[in-house]
Amino acid sequence: MKQIKKILSTLFVTASLLSFSQITFGVKANMLYQADKPTWENIKNGTTTVYQDKGKNNVGYNAGIALKINTPLGIFIQPELYYTTFSNEFTDVATNTTIEVKNNRADLPVLVGYNLLGKTLGIYAGPVASYKLSTDNQYNDFKENATKEFTLGYQFGAQVTISKLVVSARYEGAFSNDQREFINTNVSSNEVIRYDNRPSLLMFGLGLNF
Repeated sequence: MKQIKKILSTLFVTASLLSFSQITFGVKANMLYQADKPTWENIKNGTTTVYQDKGKNNVGYNAGIALKINTPLGIFIQPELYYTTFSNEFTDVATNTTIEVKNNRADLPVLVGYNLLGKTLGIYAGPVASYKLSTDNQYNDFKENATKEFTLGYQFGAQVTISKLVVSARYEGAFSNDQREFINTNVSSNEVIRYDNRPSLLMFGLGLNF
């Protein structure tokens, strides 16, 4: 009986919070590039590399939708859904062979954050689940054979909301790696390159709330 009362009390409190919550819907787009750690040095070096290489094999993009559920306690929940695309070069140490790994995926971050300065500034963190949308990429003589479609990462960052405009910056790391094999289709070769990685990303974005 006590457990039932606790469950009912929890449901009542949750329902009360949701009844006072405010839900905002918006669209977002981010520019992203690879960085080992979210340090100023990496940001500076990454920006310089992107400029020098004119974005080749450095820059990616994503775009999607986001909900922000505000509560009276200043805490918010922010689920998002993105289409993400970027490429990265990978060199197999054993064969010294470099291939371009394409990443086209659906990303689902679920972020929990806290509003500061009213709702102008928000900080957040949470997991991001990724599903690979393409598994048959070709690079020169190498054909991709994907072995893992789902991967899991994490994100943390901050956003500034001015009227309906949202400016954000975040870092994405990995809990699990993207595992693939690249098989040389040349009939005279049995070469197989194993890829086991999920690049860390820095993201800078703009959004619009409705």
